[in-house]
Amino acid sequence: MQYLILFLALSIITLAPFFGQVPIELSKLTNDTSMDYKLFWDIRLPRVLLAFFAGSILALGGLIFQSLFKNPMSTPYTLGVASGSTLGVAFAIVFGFSSLLSLFGFFGALFTVIVLFTLTLKLKSYETNALLLVGIALAFFYNAALMILFYISDESQSFEIIRFTMGSVDVVGLEHTLPIVLASLALLGLSYWYKKELKLLLTSNDYAYLKGVEVKKVNTILLIAVSIAVGVCVSLTGPIGFVGLIIPHIIKTIYKKSAEQLMMPIFFYGGVFLVVSDLIARNLGANTDIPIGIVTAFLGGPFFIYLIIKRA
Repeated sequence: MQYLILFLALSIITLAPFFGQVPIELSKLTNDTSMDYKLFWDIRLPRVLLAFFAGSILALGGLIFQSLFKNPMSTPYTLGVASGSTLGVAFAIVFGFSSLLSLFGFFGALFTVIVLFTLTLKLKSYETNALLLVGIALAFFYNAALMILFYISDESQSFEIIRFTMGSVDVVGLEHTLPIVLASLALLGLSYWYKKELKLLLTSNDYAYLKGVEVKKVNTILLIAVSIAVGVCVSLTGPIGFVGLIIPHIIKTIYKKSAEQLMMPIFFYGGVFLVVSDLIARNLGANTDIPIGIVTAFLGGPFFIYLIIKRA
């Protein structure tokens, strides 16, 4: 069963760049003057790569957050990083910096990370629940600031902000995928570096402390690393929900292993899930692509309700 799923996943990734509303002729992929060449190498392939590595970040980030907070409902957006990035992009749109949207989005996320890190240093005893509440408070503050920007923006600016919040992996050129590829691989490497500590933290913070783990240091490093990676992701794609929620739970059900043994499968299948979502978004026969965040919400919403019922 597992090998069949892996085969299907690899097939989807391989074939995804060839599917779309405009068919591609394989014989023209080596002709750099043809439209098929430009469509494949400048649009389709970068889009698939961006979707894969964005999904990988969100899924692996979800696993880490659920492990550290010991809450199966936690997602990479729990600490308000996505809200900070969205506010940064909205600020750039309203005040005429539309050419620097990704940069403002990243700085919005980075500001949130700095605030969170500063607050963790102030806590006498490291409490992930306290940090969670801070993240929720920041998200409310950012949403209030976003409403002010909506109020002073014109119709075109409001539409651009709303469109960003729906999520998109529509990029042109492979160079736009590089930051998110580097962020995802760095997060994966760091996760494996702290694999042993994460296994102990899954039991309890007290147990990990007795085993010699610097709980506050490890938690802070992992949470900030996830937040920075998610900040890079959101600044390029916009907030794409439910990936970090549903993929860790699905993979745990299929593989039936502990979380620290599932980092690579969750990283991989998180990417595959977003590639599939993007295929759906751009192949429904509409005149324009459906925002990918809408597709993931339709797929993830029912699963989220299922998790709530199961916990009850």
